[in-house]
Amino acid sequence: MAGATKSNRPLSPHLTIYRPQLTSITSILTRITGNALLVGSLLIVWWFLAAATSPEYFELADAVITSLIGDLIMAASVWALWYHLLAGVRHLIWDNAVGLDIPTAYKLGYAVIAGSFILTAVTLFAIQ
Repeated sequence: MAGATKSNRPLSPHLTIYRPQLTSITSILTRITGNALLVGSLLIVWWFLAAATSPEYFELADAVITSLIGDLIMAASVWALWYHLLAGVRHLIWDNAVGLDIPTAYKLGYAVIAGSFILTAVTLFAIQ
């Protein structure tokens, strides 16, 4: 009977012994940035709703969004948008069964990370 002898091995890798890989980290970041984009989106929707409500309420919303914290949230949202877009393009490439080998997957992962920071810098420089 197979179930009579129990193995002392863990059933799956535990976080203390599992070494994170670039592909797993970029996958997790894709999910995080997708959810984090909601924060910036909600702030923008709030700003538009405040503009449609009254001048006083718009001044409050505008003060929050143009504050240091609001600027940081918007800058992070720009990075999250670029990262999420580039990661989506990488997945489209993978959907065509291209670049699935480990060296190419790592090159694409580094390209997504570097590209997201470069495009964020270009975007933030362009709007100044």
